[in-house]
Order: sequence, then C-alpha cells, then structure tokens
Amino acid sequence: MIAQLTGTVIRMHHNPLVLDVHGVGYAVHVPQGLLATTAVGQQLTVLTYLHVREDILQLFGFSSEEEMSLFELLLSVSGVGPKTALAVLDRGGSAIKRAIIASDVEFFMAVPRLGKKNAQKIIIELKSKLGSTSDLDLSDESTGDTKQIIDALITMGFDRKEAREAVKKLPAEGTLEQKVKFALKMLG
Repeated sequence: MIAQLTGTVIRMHHNPLVLDVHGVGYAVHVPQGLLATTAVGQQLTVLTYLHVREDILQLFGFSSEEEMSLFELLLSVSGVGPKTALAVLDRGGSAIKRAIIASDVEFFMAVPRLGKKNAQKIIIELKSKLGSTSDLDLSDESTGDTKQIIDALITMGFDRKEAREAVKKLPAEGTLEQKVKFALKMLG
C-alpha cells in the first residue's frame, strides 16, 4: 500500500520517528542503526512495510531492499511480531544470516522477547531459505547429562559449538564420566 516515503524528519525522540511528507507526518518505526544516523531536519527516504492489525496500523521503514526482505522473512516465522523482528534486525543482516546458517540459538536468545523456542523456530523456518537444516541441534541442553557434558567441555577450553558436536556423537549408554571421557577422546 505505502511502499516508500521521502520527506523531512521532524521528530525523533524515540522510535518511531516522524517523517513529514508534503505536510503529512508519518510515524515510522526504523532499525536502531538508521535511527542513530538520522537527525531532525534531515531529508530521508525509506522503503516501508505497513503492518495491519485489527486495532492498529504501523509503518516500518528501511534503508535497503535487503533489510526489508529480511524483516519480512522474520515476520513469516510464527510467534515473531514486527517489533521483535525489528529488534532482531538491529543485530545486522549479515550477522543474522550467519547465525541462521550456523544454528546459533544464543544469538537470537540475546534479543529481548525471544526465548529458546522462538529462536529455534527462526532458525528452522529460515534455514531452508539460507542453508540446510542437517546440522541443526534441537536437543534440549538444559536437561539430563547433555548440559553437564557441554558445561564440562566448555570449562576445559572447548567452545560451545565443538561441545555440541561431540555430544551429538556420544553413545546413549554409559555414565556421565564415561560420556565426558568419550567426548574428550573425540575432540582431542
């Protein structure tokens, strides 16, 4: 409906900023990176996405097609709304793509309003568009021996990704101590 706006920034205390386009002030939510490089009185052009709900219409503005496409991809994930998608987008487009391809759940969990389940959903639903799901680990690290083994390996100097890879290859049987020893043999 409204694909692009060009106007003068007249107010920007917080997000959204207000863009004056020929006498009409549009409230436009923008990524923090764009907000930080914008000043009152500046001429600005943004590509826009109109979010429609029963009780509200919101405009979201972006400086590039790629940024807007990534925002729309994030919105396509069930449980991710426009403000959460904008918060994820603030982490940077290339960093988001790397995190999806690398199945980095912690990257997304660092975003406010995103828990582990939604972080996993983002990775699962978008990975097919950016990579493969074969190396995605959906095991729950917080239960059983898995967390203890990963924590032990991290304490010994291995990074979380290496520890997860080792845990995937562990036999189901055996004591916690045997599993840690086996993981160390694989990693060493």
